[in-house]
Amino acid sequence: MAVTPEQIADAMFEMVKEYAGRKKFKASDLTKAMIQKFGEEECDKKLCKAAIRTMMDSGRCVYTYFGGSFIEMPPEEGAEK
Repeated sequence: MAVTPEQIADAMFEMVKEYAGRKKFKASDLTKAMIQKFGEEECDKKLCKAAIRTMMDSGRCVYTYFGGSFIEMPPEEGAEK
């Protein structure tokens, strides 16, 4: 059974959510983790790139820049706290 970009995006999102506020992930960190989780036959860099694009387009995660690009949860608005 082939893994879809949406499934990989969900797994990436859970990983980012779990470590929110404690660790920042680069796109390459998430890609390596997903290849390890799903296996090289099911998951490759191209599929992971599509999954990251899916997360960004849906607004579930955002890119931040602090000396390098990182993928994080979007910041909470003041009224949401």
